[in-house]
Amino acid sequence: MNEANQIEPTPDPLGITLVREHTVYSCVMGSRAFGLATEASDTDRRGVYLAPTPLFWRFEKPPTHVDGPRDEEFSWELERFCELALRANPNILEVLHSPLVEDLTPVGEELLSLREAFLSRRAHTTFSRYAVSQRGKLLGDLRNHGAPRWKHAMHLLRLLLSCRDLLRTGRLAIDATPYRDGLLAVRHGELTWEEVDGWMTRLTEETEAALAKTPLPESPDLPRVEDFLLRTRRASTTA
Repeated sequence: MNEANQIEPTPDPLGITLVREHTVYSCVMGSRAFGLATEASDTDRRGVYLAPTPLFWRFEKPPTHVDGPRDEEFSWELERFCELALRANPNILEVLHSPLVEDLTPVGEELLSLREAFLSRRAHTTFSRYAVSQRGKLLGDLRNHGAPRWKHAMHLLRLLLSCRDLLRTGRLAIDATPYRDGLLAVRHGELTWEEVDGWMTRLTEETEAALAKTPLPESPDLPRVEDFLLRTRRASTTA
């Protein structure tokens, strides 16, 4: 689900150049964006770059993603980013809502203006599927090692809270500050697994209830996103 975690590093000189010279939007993600940072937290950066259109006329196409050049930095080409956002990929949707923006061009501003166009009821499926997968891994840790990875448990709870509130309000909010104390207690292992698992179960039930009344549309606004992408591609033809 998280392309940044699944893809091996790409030491591609063209990709690094694209990130350095053609980034349209970049932000800080992870605990710092979620309001859950501690002194030991890394700075995770995510970005979107626009490959100039002429690069697509070659046999060797520009990369769809780039790892680096800085540590903990990962970027997507604009079309790939939009594709994943339309599929309601949780990690991608959250990148669009980071409060910690570092770089923003006019193209990036228009991308952010499309936040709502990407949101739909598909988020329930993708967020829930991801949550089930992560919960299974936590249970595996519990069986094999006697305890889950508490940091991962904290982030799963944060994701479940975000999904529930998205379905309730139609807006994606990634700031977990209102739940910070409880979530950090999970991270520090101050709650039992039974308490954490019970919290996850309640959030799952609340998410299912929210789905029945959600203001989110059935599908994302594909024509609006496609129009943006086509206009942007045409404008970069001579870039």
